[in-house]
Amino acid sequence: MSGSGTEPRSDPYAVEAAVVRAGLVRLITLGGGLTDTRWRAAFAEVPRHLFVPVYYVGVAGGYERRAADHSDPERRAEWLRGAYVDSALATHVRHGELVSSSSQPSLMAEMLAALRVEDGDEVLEIGAGTGYNAALLSHRLGDERITTVDLDEEITGPAREHLAAAGYRPLVVTGDGALGCPERAPFDRIMATCRLPSVPPAWVAQCRTGGLILTPLGTGLVLLRVTGEGRAEGRFLSTPAYFVRLRSAAPEEEHGSADGAASEERAEERAEERAEAWAATAALPREALRDERFHFLRALSAGALDPRGAYELWRAARRPHRSRFGVTVEGDRQWAWLDAPDGPHRWPLPPRD
Repeated sequence: MSGSGTEPRSDPYAVEAAVVRAGLVRLITLGGGLTDTRWRAAFAEVPRHLFVPVYYVGVAGGYERRAADHSDPERRAEWLRGAYVDSALATHVRHGELVSSSSQPSLMAEMLAALRVEDGDEVLEIGAGTGYNAALLSHRLGDERITTVDLDEEITGPAREHLAAAGYRPLVVTGDGALGCPERAPFDRIMATCRLPSVPPAWVAQCRTGGLILTPLGTGLVLLRVTGEGRAEGRFLSTPAYFVRLRSAAPEEEHGSADGAASEERAEERAEERAEAWAATAALPREALRDERFHFLRALSAGALDPRGAYELWRAARRPHRSRFGVTVEGDRQWAWLDAPDGPHRWPLPPRD
């Protein structure tokens, strides 16, 4: 196990897990992923089940808990098989809302390949989740070169435990991911495993010139190259991507304010805006409503283009794929664009919500 700083703890499921894990690796490989043998080795050797001792699957009316500590051996076997299915797993649900998850392995493999890491690279991960992605990075680059950040100790605490159980010890930081990790900067690569409305300027500032930032925006993944002086630019990958949103310590109104009435009034305004947007979207032709490419444009242009405007652009541009879109960051300004950063079709991205 390359990159590991400690010996893993005894694992009663090690033999069974190795078999189903090999099946997952074969599945991802047959789908065109894991072409780099070093990433294939990481997925083959890092035990995902140790990072999801408990997870939840959607059922009618909510979520069903699956766990390694279930009293029924058949249910434990079901848990183990599920840990190696190529799908995202809900790992932390609060008041019925999904707070944290373990991403779909094949999507993780694609993101890690897109990051194009090289030996010796320092990597910052935003969104520690279960710790599984940090373990894959540690396997490839070594514990000392990986930093992963999440907002709550209730996430980072278990992530540290999972990593230690698997024999990895990257630095796990409890903090606001939107602020990066200045004390460990600069980084060669920054990747986020949570959704944002725009790119936090701190990430660009903390990434070395020539470095890469990979982050979900809307329902896609944008890969930015940092060119220096607070500037970064790049295009979206072709793959759809749906992530839990980044939970941040700011802005204040998201977590309550001294003026409760003002917060309630703003929440009502947002609900009305969403209702109006949905009504406008529903009035569009079915060809758009049924096309995932249009919904990507709608998500990326939300707040800048109304549904009809987004539809007209989508039609005029001949139903563009994700890879025709990109993002430019210049200091405190950033915008999304179609085909060219300085072309006629561009719009500002909203500040972090």
